[in-house]
Amino acid sequence: MARRHKAEKRMVMPDLRFNNNLVGYMISMVMRGGRKTTSEKVVYAMLDFVGEQTKEDCLEVLIRGVENIKPKIEVKSRRVGGATYQVPVEITSERQLALALRWLIQFSQARKGVPMWKAMGMEVMDAYKNQGNAIKRRDDTHKMAQANKAFAHYKW
Repeated sequence: MARRHKAEKRMVMPDLRFNNNLVGYMISMVMRGGRKTTSEKVVYAMLDFVGEQTKEDCLEVLIRGVENIKPKIEVKSRRVGGATYQVPVEITSERQLALALRWLIQFSQARKGVPMWKAMGMEVMDAYKNQGNAIKRRDDTHKMAQANKAFAHYKW
């Protein structure tokens, strides 16, 4: 059944330590089962690790790393006349951020035998240097959109 009203976007609360919306959003995305203090410990330990390893401002490294991961374009399936086409569409800034953080967390969890804070720190530093699994996922998304550019006229 269709919604009668548009879903309201809730504002992300900034975190307490850095007063930054991105860090607050990241804490919320890392959180599982309502354990916010645990996710805060993981994210803050990751930021401390990144700051120690790079000898730069940890927030700046995180912001630039997430900016590098953000995809600009993706493909969506459109059914036209019995055939399904992968149509390239541009992504809104909110979805770009959500995808970037989702990929970052997903590939951090895939690193087995490493604590989560350290795995996330290594992924952020890889993204800062334009390498790593999340950057590869972004590039694959862009390549798929580029390959299906012929179907762009089905965008609506």
